[in-house]
Parts: sequence; C-alpha cells; structure tokens
Amino acid sequence: MSPHDSDDNALSARLRALPAERLPPARVWQGIAAQLPAQTLAPTPAAAVATLSTRRRRERWPLRIGLGLAAALALLMVVPTPVPHTPAPSLLQRQADAMAGEYQQAIAALPSDGVTEEWRPALHELDASAVNIRAAIAENPRSGYLLGQLQRTYALRLQLTQQAVFSAGLPT
Repeated sequence: MSPHDSDDNALSARLRALPAERLPPARVWQGIAAQLPAQTLAPTPAAAVATLSTRRRRERWPLRIGLGLAAALALLMVVPTPVPHTPAPSLLQRQADAMAGEYQQAIAALPSDGVTEEWRPALHELDASAVNIRAAIAENPRSGYLLGQLQRTYALRLQLTQQAVFSAGLPT
C-alpha cells in the first residue's frame, strides 16, 4: 500500500462526511423576498421609456421581415435558376444496363408458364436483389464489386429459372 492510497482513502472519507445538500439560512431567503416586491410594484421612468422604445421596435419587425421576404422573392424572380444537370451514365452503369438487357433476353427465351409456386419466392427474392444492386450502382457508379454482384445475381436467377422449368418437365 503506497502513501498515496492512504491520502486518497482519507480524502474519500472526508468527502463522504460532507452533507449532500446545503441550504442557505432562512434570513437570506427573507431578504431576497423583501427585495422582489419593491422592484416590481413601481417601475422607474427610465424603465417606462425603455418599454416604449421596445414596443416600437416590436411593431416594426413585421415590416422589416415583410420587406426582406419581398426583396428575396424579387431576387428569385430576376436571377435565373440553373437547370439541374443529369450526369451521363458511367461505364459501369452502361455495363450494368447491357447485362440487364442480355438477362431479359435470356429470361424471355425460357418458358415461365410452368414455374410452380414453390419456386416463385426465390425468384422474386433474386429479382429484388438485382433491383437493389442496380440502385446501389446508381449511387456508387465506380464500384466494380457491385457489377460483379449483379452478374452473380443474374446468373443465379437464370440457373434457378432453368431448374424450375426442368423440374416442371417443360422443354428448355
């Protein structure tokens, strides 16, 4: 045990011995209460003048706000607003579009009439994943990882559709 530990213990004991809360004596509260009514009953002439000038300023602020809004509106009417510029699709987005077109052609070539209801939830899940990946590519058009995920999703969807058609006994 070091000498600092005993000093810390003694200090902690003295801190615990202190009262949790200290209230001022009653005479202090009586003095405060005696001063309050004297100030609120009779305003001084200087306070009345200050109140009058404050009231005039309050009456003028709606006029100032209105004039400011009118000036801002006039400025908006005079200054032409720039037309939002839509950026050209990135190389990755064009690749994703081409991949989607090839996928749609491949899906259209498969007979989807014979796909049973047990396959539909998985197919819909893959379609939703492809939509989400396309949205992510639109937000981050430089992510090659997302393009790979889209390619895998389309490949899985085609494979699952082929399995569904094959299990239904339809010609592929």
